[in-house]
Amino acid sequence: MENQDDKTAKVIGIGGIFFFSDNPNETKNWYSKNLGLDTNDWGSTFESRDLNNPDKINSLQWSPFQKGDDYFSPSKKDFMINYRVQNIEGLVKQLKENGVTILDNIETYDYGKFVHIMDAEGNKIELWEAV
Repeated sequence: MENQDDKTAKVIGIGGIFFFSDNPNETKNWYSKNLGLDTNDWGSTFESRDLNNPDKINSLQWSPFQKGDDYFSPSKKDFMINYRVQNIEGLVKQLKENGVTILDNIETYDYGKFVHIMDAEGNKIELWEAV
């Protein structure tokens, strides 16, 4: 069992799966009709309980984006993964020390902090520390 007081800068889960679609609305409708996804304007949200802290609810966002959307830029890939992290500031510091390309500054919203990086294969990655 993990220590709940652990503040090691690291990934702790998947926060979202984002991919290009020729028609995001049709894609959401297909997944809703055929696989039962409860979709909205952004896609579908899956919730789960944290095994180490059952009162905490984690979420994973599934979202089709219009093919070519700039949100994935500068990546040329058809997908982007959002990783849930802890200690995002410490992680960004580590990544900079390791020479990882940091695409922007940490942005804070009411639902968490975000920053984007590039991996060695040219995949844009979104890092998210939930509130």
